[in-house]
Amino acid sequence: MKKSGFIALITLLFLSSCVVLSKKKYEKLIAQKDSLSTGWDAEQIKVASLNEQIKSLQIDTSNLKAKIADYQSQLEGLNTNYATLRNNTSSEITKLSGDLQKREARLKEVEEILKKRDAATNALKEKLQKALLGFQQNGLTVEIKNGKVYVSLTDKLLFNTGSIVIDDKGKQALQELAKVLNTQPEINIAVEGHTDNQKVGNLGHIKDNWDLSVLRATSVVRYLTEFQNISPERLTTTGKGQYQPIGLTNTVEDRSRNRRIEIVLSPKLDELYNLIK
Repeated sequence: MKKSGFIALITLLFLSSCVVLSKKKYEKLIAQKDSLSTGWDAEQIKVASLNEQIKSLQIDTSNLKAKIADYQSQLEGLNTNYATLRNNTSSEITKLSGDLQKREARLKEVEEILKKRDAATNALKEKLQKALLGFQQNGLTVEIKNGKVYVSLTDKLLFNTGSIVIDDKGKQALQELAKVLNTQPEINIAVEGHTDNQKVGNLGHIKDNWDLSVLRATSVVRYLTEFQNISPERLTTTGKGQYQPIGLTNTVEDRSRNRRIEIVLSPKLDELYNLIK
């Protein structure tokens, strides 16, 4: 009910009562009316304030519902991502585990091949040491380095001074070496020529230590292939000149050690190379 209607109603009731009021009662009724009017205004203000609060709460409720919906959507997305990540992680772990097992198996194969290689290398060294025992006093040595057998022959065992022609003593040593190598067809053979650091002089077509090292190595290869029937496909030859000395001083003894032919024997590792590709 509006304020004007309320006042009209009070006035109507007052006029229709047909009761003559004293001034005191009249004033009392007027005071009550004013009090009621003031109370009505206060209540209307409270109602308006409450309506504003309701609107504010409705807006807050709507915002909270929107946030809750957004959080729920984010949570669903996180759960989906977690499930996907978990599945992917499980698949990756399974894959990595399988790869690790394969690598471990290959590693064991490589280790077995290397063990066989080392055993074969040691056996070859022993055979060569026995076969070449009579030449070791002339400066011949047999040793293993980096998984390969090195047969080192000083130049005095193979050549006369400044010569590239193998002498009889050298041929005998190479014959004994070839007997062993012909029973080991899986062995690759590299022949390396080495010299000391003294300049070459009066050797005709031999210009320097490079030439001398290469030609001496080539002479050994030709003898092994042409006279001892070793397959040329197994052989390589190089000249190192004076640049890989084993004696580091300039004494007569060290220069003599540096003038040498090294025959490097290594097992074929095709099986190993195939494994580690």
